[in-house]
Amino acid sequence: EEEEEEWHQLYPGHIPTSPLQKALLAAGSAVMALYDPYRHDMVAVLGETTGCLALPNLRDKMKNHPEGYHILQERPRIRLSTLDMARLQGLPGGSLGREYVRFLEDNKVSPDTRMPPKFVDDEELAYVIQRYREVHDLMHTLLGMPTNMLGEVVVKWFEAVQTGLPMCVLGAAFGPVRLSTRKLQVLATELVPWAIRSGLNASCVLNVYYEQRWEQPVESLREELGIFPPP
Repeated sequence: EEEEEEWHQLYPGHIPTSPLQKALLAAGSAVMALYDPYRHDMVAVLGETTGCLALPNLRDKMKNHPEGYHILQERPRIRLSTLDMARLQGLPGGSLGREYVRFLEDNKVSPDTRMPPKFVDDEELAYVIQRYREVHDLMHTLLGMPTNMLGEVVVKWFEAVQTGLPMCVLGAAFGPVRLSTRKLQVLATELVPWAIRSGLNASCVLNVYYEQRWEQPVESLREELGIFPPP
């Protein structure tokens, strides 16, 4: 009884699950996420139940990098409560902070819609997947991609290469099924090759303390990371 109680207290909201339950959740969420890629809750569950190999790998990358290590120590959060929106809006055009706010406004999205982790059985790894989710909109900003299906698929290819998370791989592979032929053509010939090349070439995007770089021009951050200019 006591042991079980302790198990629940890994972090707020944690739900312990057996490997079989994880497999069932993964299968169910995969089907739902493919059926409706905008079901962020299902995409989130899929990420947590299938990330058992990729997440420790990402954590180690962060631990072995000065900026990444700093993030793991301080555990910053990207939410409306932690963002000084007025300050970001006042930054010059082209800066990370200004372009990020522009992205949020243009696409009518909020950083607060990211699901908190529930099924990751390690408190530190739960933070890693939380951080990955919270910088997702910054990936859109860095890659210059909107939140439409085309933009999401391109970002997913980049993230799949960067993180190795099966959920990204799945989203990258099956996301395009709903696109028109013309969009598929652009995707296959230009956007996906660029996203894969950039993902392979870029240093780990979780090792950037974005909150300390709002003033940095997006282009200089792209260059620093090794992301090729968008086609």
